Amino acid sequence: MAAMAAILLAAYLIRGITGFGSGLISVPLLALFLPLQFVVPLILLLDFTASIVIGGLNFKRVHWNEIGILIPFGIVGVVLGTSLLVNLSPEPMLIALAGFVFVFAVRSVLDIRGDRPASRAWAAPAALTGGTVGALFGTGGPPYVIYLTHRIRDKSDLRATFSALFFTEGLTRIASFLVAGLLMTAEVWTAYLAALPLVLGALYLGGRVHVGLSQAQMTRLVGVLLLVSSISLLFKALNA
Repeated sequence: MAAMAAILLAAYLIRGITGFGSGLISVPLLALFLPLQFVVPLILLLDFTASIVIGGLNFKRVHWNEIGILIPFGIVGVVLGTSLLVNLSPEPMLIALAGFVFVFAVRSVLDIRGDRPASRAWAAPAALTGGTVGALFGTGGPPYVIYLTHRIRDKSDLRATFSALFFTEGLTRIASFLVAGLLMTAEVWTAYLAALPLVLGALYLGGRVHVGLSQAQMTRLVGVLLLVSSISLLFKALNA
């Protein structure tokens, strides 16, 4: 329980700072000593709550025009990912995604980016990839993050848009988890209620840290999280 509390504190402190990253940190670590069928639904509920808290407090900063383009392609990606999960071996796709995310993570850490925003044409492949990988592995955030960080410059707008996007995606995943019965266990809801005060406190502290970050620091922090994500994806592929 102490290890679980420490992991959740670190994960949602990062989520409070950047608007994403809690699943990238918490799921691989918690899955080392807890069943994945317990971990993924629990983090889904906590992430959904975090999206409400962060997105709700910054409603005017959300770039809804960006989210509106991503969501339809993301839904298609979820359907595709579910089909792939049933029919294909996921390891080669995980390795390919890990390499893709790693390249963009290095770009963010070194702050290598042009002055012009990324073309909106990249919304389709980003959302398709994010939806597909999210359905397959529960870690669909990096493609969305890569795209939005190259579209939105303001760090507070970026943080709020992340949360609003993951809130919308969370609704779809909650519905599918309810149908599959993954959210119908007392253990998941008990752990959620027990962890909620810790998570809310971590989000508050992360929000305070976020205010003091410069745009360059925010970009590099996102890059570090993407590096963690790429390593986590590669680890999953090699140990599947």
